[in-house]
Amino acid sequence: METADIYLNITSPEISLLGLMVGKVTLPGQSGRFTILPGHAPMISALSEGDIEYTVGGKPTLMHVKSGFVEVSGNKVSVCVEI
Repeated sequence: METADIYLNITSPEISLLGLMVGKVTLPGQSGRFTILPGHAPMISALSEGDIEYTVGGKPTLMHVKSGFVEVSGNKVSVCVEI
């Protein structure tokens, strides 16, 4: 049975910024924005400057980043960013 949420972990080289269960995550990829949902296939991607948007309880929240990368594996989204 798939879970309804995915774990989002956002860090910078200096500090842990966020760690919580979210419904979805939309990221500013170098080739355009893309969305990660629960059960997403494993992947690694570089990020460009833009907003990370994540949804908790149906409410979207934005975090602006300068650059970074994301790894998706095992229903976990790990993002390392420069803010």
